[in-house]
Amino acid sequence: MRLLLLRHGQTHGNTSGALDTAFPGLDLTDLGQRQADAAAQVLADEPVDGLFVSPLARTHQTAAPLAAALGLEPRELAGLREISAGDYEMATDEASILGYITTVADWIDGRFDTRMAGSESGHEFLARYDAAVAEIAGSCSVAVVVSHGAAIRTWVSARAADAESHAMAKEGLANTACIALEGDPVSGWRITSWAAEPIGGAILDDVAAPDPTGHGTDQAQA
Repeated sequence: MRLLLLRHGQTHGNTSGALDTAFPGLDLTDLGQRQADAAAQVLADEPVDGLFVSPLARTHQTAAPLAAALGLEPRELAGLREISAGDYEMATDEASILGYITTVADWIDGRFDTRMAGSESGHEFLARYDAAVAEIAGSCSVAVVVSHGAAIRTWVSARAADAESHAMAKEGLANTACIALEGDPVSGWRITSWAAEPIGGAILDDVAAPDPTGHGTDQAQA
């Protein structure tokens, strides 16, 4: 199958630098809505037969324009939610941001025993994301999955056979950036494209936003 992993549009949490990972989460900004509209135009030509979102409001809002264009009803899967910030939830201070992205960096580097403070381990994250992807793969042949920056990068780095050749896993993922994969949960996945910028065009990227869950893991060393 073809799996298109789309990060949600910009949120008020991204612009304020808050670790906003809990339900229901903050809404899209005006720019985030424009990003969602542009992403829908790009993806409308794909032969999509499944559209999936996490429980967080920002993924529903991002998926809405594409759902209207395709005539599809988005399906919510709990396993697609962002990596929980745990004790760091809604924090904006440097120590908390560093704690979060350092843990994500450990997982991307394969150290899945590391536990997010007050939350899940890498193994637990992968188990729930794997379950969601398996459900998706069993129901359609071309799926758009609107999910979250840290979650997408971590899952792809662990499950795509050719992830090591895509160093961008360590460089972050802009709002409405998209990673395309082909394969299935049994035979495995390979990356066919990795757009780290908004798929509607780099002009829609807000490089000034603090955006902690979109940070690349190299910033954990800063």
